[in-house]
Amino acid sequence: MGRFVYEGSQKAEIDDRTLHHLQVVVTTKLRRGEPFLFTWKDDTSIGGGRSTVWLHPGCNLVFSYSGGRVPDLNRQWVEALASTANAPSGLYVVREPAVEPSADPGRSTRTG
Repeated sequence: MGRFVYEGSQKAEIDDRTLHHLQVVVTTKLRRGEPFLFTWKDDTSIGGGRSTVWLHPGCNLVFSYSGGRVPDLNRQWVEALASTANAPSGLYVVREPAVEPSADPGRSTRTG
């Protein structure tokens, strides 16, 4: 389990794969100067509610990973997460879609 830390006090435990995808979306939006909300479900050990923070280019964020391997990036998941981040409700974790193989129209699969 990785950890997302906002302004040194708000913390969320998030699995490394999900956290990596969130980091891509968050850093992309903040590099563009686009502030937004980020909401996550709290662990049951602290009540099981939810927390929301306002992410902006000046905020202090830490993405801390428990594993050393960088997970493969699922572009479709990044797009789905970015779509939530662009909505008025802000960024929240959505289920990872299955990776669809990309079709290359310039490449033939026929042999012979």
